[in-house]
Amino acid sequence: MISATPSGILLLIIIMYPLSASRAGEAPPLPAGLGSGQSTSTRENNVSAGAEFDVNGFWEARAGIRTRNDPRQRQTSLRESRLQLGIERTGGAVNLKLTGDLLYDDVTDSHDIDLETGEGFIDLREAWLFYRPADRADLKAGRQVLTWGTGDLLFINDLFPKDFKSFFIGRDEEYLKAPSDAIKLSLFSDAMGLDLVYTPRFDANRYIDGSRLSFFNPATGTITGREAIVKARVPDDWLDDDEVAARLHTNWHGYELAVYGYTGFWKSPRGADPLSGQAIFPQLDVVGLSGRGTLGPGIGNAELGYYYSRDDSSGSDPAIVNSEIRFLVGYEQEIAREMTLGLQYYLERMQDYSHYRNSLPAGDPARDHNRHVVTVRFTWLALQQNLRFSVFNFYSPSDADGYLRAGVSYRLDDNWTLSSGLNQFYGDEQHTFFGQLEDNSNIYAAVRYGFGSL
Repeated sequence: MISATPSGILLLIIIMYPLSASRAGEAPPLPAGLGSGQSTSTRENNVSAGAEFDVNGFWEARAGIRTRNDPRQRQTSLRESRLQLGIERTGGAVNLKLTGDLLYDDVTDSHDIDLETGEGFIDLREAWLFYRPADRADLKAGRQVLTWGTGDLLFINDLFPKDFKSFFIGRDEEYLKAPSDAIKLSLFSDAMGLDLVYTPRFDANRYIDGSRLSFFNPATGTITGREAIVKARVPDDWLDDDEVAARLHTNWHGYELAVYGYTGFWKSPRGADPLSGQAIFPQLDVVGLSGRGTLGPGIGNAELGYYYSRDDSSGSDPAIVNSEIRFLVGYEQEIAREMTLGLQYYLERMQDYSHYRNSLPAGDPARDHNRHVVTVRFTWLALQQNLRFSVFNFYSPSDADGYLRAGVSYRLDDNWTLSSGLNQFYGDEQHTFFGQLEDNSNIYAAVRYGFGSL
């Protein structure tokens, strides 16, 4: 009998998938107006006769400076030169892609290569093989950037690694998604699709550890930075410290619906070893739902997830994060020609809150039972869409803190793009999520030269 735990529900999702469905026809189409990143069908491009190679990439220089004084960090927040090269082979029985960045980073203290954290002068973004064993099955294995869910810069059922250091210091938004070393199997029928992702060794977030961004350190009760870099104990045993993620999805009357399951670990350190005090990644199971589709003149979305903290099922261990319910609802609409407005509401509700409060050590700041976040995104395109202006603001009324991202970019021609932006953190308390980052506020500028097939 399958248990009612999130891992049991994950197994149930896999068993329920109709593997005997007809192999004829195509996967259901995406509702009009939805982006390809949310497509019900996640199949790769159709394989055609005759393999072809494509080489592309970009070079960019990017620099940033802090707008506040932080004695724990360098005043220069970003100064780097990056060359990305990508090689892709399509059209054969087996397709492949290799994408890597050569990086000179003047701010980091070390240039040693670490492919897990992305540090060093080489960052391997993609290295995968793609094979279609049957008309209704796709297999992709290797290093790949994975994403699913419906949120805009808010993630519930997307448990693939993120790079928050890159995101907060002003690198391009594409670097928020860190790569996974995984095997992805996609199965399709006329009615629905199933994605299964197996990661044989845990892929953690590229989390804030003090090396580039100062943050509130619960171990010391103060803001710390380079003087006290956190070295978490990352689960890294192949096949033992693994992750499994599943998504069962369909298109129903123009609405994209999905059920999710995950078993693995919290993606950032959310606990501490009681003996050594070292930060750890507790075990985690997640089940969730999402829906997305047209709503009036715009696009609406909703997502729900239950986070079951396996190492603290009762919520009474002060060293391990409690289980949570996470929920978001969003709406996006074009409010004028080339102007788009997006709104979201997000909730984190801690489970076993009374146990948490009773076990909290004296003097430690307490989290709220419910953490609320509201986001607003405004985007304006002009000059034949060559000029792009974007403002995105996170605000938490429960934490009384927030984060403003503003940016402008101008495409000079098919190759050259200029951009600049702002990351502004604010808050009343040093221990809240955005408030702890206030001294990391920065401005940045970049120039990029992109090139196509060589």
